[in-house]
Amino acid sequence: MKPARAGSSMGISKVSDLASLESAVADAVKHDPKVLIEKAVVGREIETAVLETIDEVRASLPGEIVTGGDHDFYDFDAKYLDEASVDLVSTAQLPPDVADRVREVAVAAFRAVGAEGLARVDVFVAADGAITVNEINTMPGFTPTSMYPRMWAAAGVAYEDLVATLIETALARPVGLR
Repeated sequence: MKPARAGSSMGISKVSDLASLESAVADAVKHDPKVLIEKAVVGREIETAVLETIDEVRASLPGEIVTGGDHDFYDFDAKYLDEASVDLVSTAQLPPDVADRVREVAVAAFRAVGAEGLARVDVFVAADGAITVNEINTMPGFTPTSMYPRMWAAAGVAYEDLVATLIETALARPVGLR
């Protein structure tokens, strides 16, 4: 259960029984009157940084959010209040073929929504290797310690180079409706 247009995992709840549904809806609508109800996907939470350049759209090696403590998933509290219970892994330990498929899915999702510049594509990878897109964040955190630049840094792309690429690509993009 989550607000349709909120960020930072605000108002997201995992509902495991009907008795919890009403309070989950109430929490979600505090952040947005439009609410999404999604089937839970069991799997690892993997994310990929996608970058548009003048010549191509490319994806970083996938990273992973590993939660611990009292957190079932990477919720608001885990992100901002209990960071010690979270491990942000810049390069997820995935079989090479799964990592390649995650990267392909990330680029396809980026293109499917008509994204430009940058995005972080979050997926779930099930034990059988199935990949499910969870969300596309078209304005991911971009501080030097955020996952987006950390994943690119793991691939050898410096923060300054990311900024320069984004500016160069934006300046080369035609103006007006596309």
